[in-house]
Amino acid sequence: MNPAVARALERLAPLLEEQVRRVEALEAGDVPVDYTQASPLMIGVVPGDGIGPGIAREAVRVLRRILQAEILDRKVELRTIEGLTIENRVRCGEAIPPEVREEIRACHVILKGPTTTPDRGGGLPDLESANVALSRELDLFANVRTVRVPSRDLDWTFFRENTEGPYPLGSRGLQVTPDLAVDLSVATVPGSRRILRMAFEHARCRGINCVTGVAMPNVIKATDGMFIQVGEEMAARYPDIRWEVWHADLAAARMADLSRATGTCVFVLPNLYGDILTEAAAVLQGGVGTVGSASIGTRHAVFEPIHGTAPRMIAEGRRDYADPSSMFRAAAMLTRHVGFGNRADLLDRALDIVNQFDRQVVVTGRPGGATTRDFTDHLLNTLESNEIAGRWAVLREHARRIAQKRRKICEGEMDAFGNLLER
Repeated sequence: MNPAVARALERLAPLLEEQVRRVEALEAGDVPVDYTQASPLMIGVVPGDGIGPGIAREAVRVLRRILQAEILDRKVELRTIEGLTIENRVRCGEAIPPEVREEIRACHVILKGPTTTPDRGGGLPDLESANVALSRELDLFANVRTVRVPSRDLDWTFFRENTEGPYPLGSRGLQVTPDLAVDLSVATVPGSRRILRMAFEHARCRGINCVTGVAMPNVIKATDGMFIQVGEEMAARYPDIRWEVWHADLAAARMADLSRATGTCVFVLPNLYGDILTEAAAVLQGGVGTVGSASIGTRHAVFEPIHGTAPRMIAEGRRDYADPSSMFRAAAMLTRHVGFGNRADLLDRALDIVNQFDRQVVVTGRPGGATTRDFTDHLLNTLESNEIAGRWAVLREHARRIAQKRRKICEGEMDAFGNLLER
């Protein structure tokens, strides 16, 4: 055997043994947290890097507004957790410094700003992603992202498996020879089963009659094939819900087709596809700066924006012009997750109003646009107004009529262009 191959196999064996032990632990299961019994409910706020501290500060203002009564009654406590900065992580040489890990574990849920993940060869130590490390250590198996465009009647929820695929082992790939590198991807039956069950339960609770699995089982036959096979087995337990399978490349094409970008849909995906396709779908809502993300396990949950730390904005002195919308969507998801669904609905509708309907205060990311604080002030003023639900409904109907007119104009222009080509 080639010596380089032998060395690679020696490194591979412990990784496989680790995953076998993980499967055994997954099959044992865990007891979910009952947030109604928490007294007080501890919400940790992790500012993160780059634009993170600024948008986290404004998100705290929003949480204090929508959970004001519970905070005053000491039923809810907000706790800021420092130390998950790239500087501190480099100093400790760990993705999550030990003291930060313990503070996070002491909280019931976390609202987290974006954190820096160094690129290989980028001048910083090759640290693992803090998000990947958190997902593994807290077993945050479900990454949930929603994309809402009320004027198009578009309401998509994505359930992305968060602890398997290539990401957990992405920093532990094998450099077999100077000319050969191999990365690893993992899929398990219990890991696939629990994310699929969550997607089907969400669909049933919301009265949605279809769940769509997205993968590439035609070419990635072992891991993606297992995921889809488990999906078929899970679908048999939900005869009232239709199970569909889209190949990931076709799914990307369909999501980019504005004529199909509508309706209420539930998607369930392995890790990598879920990351890529949800960021692509975010463009329909207004970009990655407008979509929140939840990483949920049975014992812990972390809520954060789906965008990064925006190093260019920081370098150019534009940190005060960062759009906090994604962080606010994450705050809404957190609020809903811990049992305050009505408050979360108000925040979501207020964000729809300020971002998609009235657009009186617009964040552009540059001087000339609104600052992060200006936008938050406008959102808080909107939340203070009466009859948000009624105002939202009126504005959505108006936006829907405008969108329909635009589609008809575009269709007419395309027909005219087609006739011109035929002449």
